[in-house]
Parts: sequence; structure tokens; C-alpha cells
Amino acid sequence: MSQPLLQGDGQGDGPASRQAGLQVGPQIGPHVDHHAFVALGANLGDLRDALQTALADLSAWPGIRVTAVSSAWHSAPVGCEGPDFLNAVAAVATSLAPQALLDALLAIEQRHGRERPFRHAPRTLDLDLLLYEDQQLHTDRLTLPHPRLHQRAFVVLPLLELAPDLLLPGLGPLRQYQAGVLDQAITREAAPLHFAPRS
Repeated sequence: MSQPLLQGDGQGDGPASRQAGLQVGPQIGPHVDHHAFVALGANLGDLRDALQTALADLSAWPGIRVTAVSSAWHSAPVGCEGPDFLNAVAAVATSLAPQALLDALLAIEQRHGRERPFRHAPRTLDLDLLLYEDQQLHTDRLTLPHPRLHQRAFVVLPLLELAPDLLLPGLGPLRQYQAGVLDQAITREAAPLHFAPRS
């Protein structure tokens, strides 16, 4: 994403992201759906294909169902160098607990060849757990809501497309942060993202 919004020291650079062969943990329950929002971003390779393939991977993951996807947004890097990013936000229904959902996102990143040679490095794919129901959580692996999500246009604007009346736990209405991000370099693509769940 434009500015690594990481859990830990910066988007995906926490201890869990450095582990190989991540496995998803136990589900909350077989028939319990919890609602969450996931940010997607990439600035290396075929950006549109990366996001669409990631959406398919998410939708095919056991315990995760993609229910809505925002427009794709081009954004300039913030706090790092490299090409522009393509970003989006997906709404998901999941039976996974927050930590297990985070593990699934990290595993999908690895599947897409995500490397972390240094903090804020360009990335083939970046997936971030933004919100999980109305939970507020702070551990060494995961902070909810995601830090700085309300300060980044590439998160605020796609989220507003999906949930214009969203209340951020501990932060208030998402809409009140829109004016504060309008000076950031970002443009919306007219063509929607398409994906089909993988078999």
C-alpha cells in the first residue's frame, strides 16, 4: 500500500510476517460469520492482476467469503520510495478469529512472492486487516482498528465506497476523516476489479 500501515512496526513487518509456511488457526465456529475489512495493495508487477488474484485467493480460503470490493485506486507512495500503488478494500465475512484471519492474509502474501528486504520496501502484494467487527485489540502481532487507517486516503476513500456510515471503534465516524486525506495524491480507476474464487 502507499504507506505501509503495518501491524507491528509497519505494514506486515511484524514477527508473524517473517515466519514461513503460515497456517490458519482454529475457526470461531462452523456457522458464525463475522464481518471484517481487508486492505489490498501492490506496486510491483501487474498490479491489477495481483489484486484480482488476491481477491480470488481470499474468497477461496476456508472460512473467508468476500462480500464486496471497492474500486481500484492509484496512490503515490507515502513515507517510502518506489512506483505508485494500486489499492482496494474488500469486505469479508469470516468464521476465523482475528489472529487466524491475519495468518491467512500473510500466507496469501507469501503465495504472491511477498518479500521484506527492508521496512517499507516495494511489494508484490500487501494485505492488511483493517477492522474486525467493532473489536479494539492491541497485541504484538495485531492492532485493531489498523493504525493510521483513518489518515490514509487509499484506505478511507475505498472504505467510504463500501460503508459510508461506518463507525470506527474508538475513532468515530469514518466520514469525518475524509476531508483530512483529500490532499493526498490518489485517483480512482473507472474499471472495476473482477475475480472468481479459485477451486
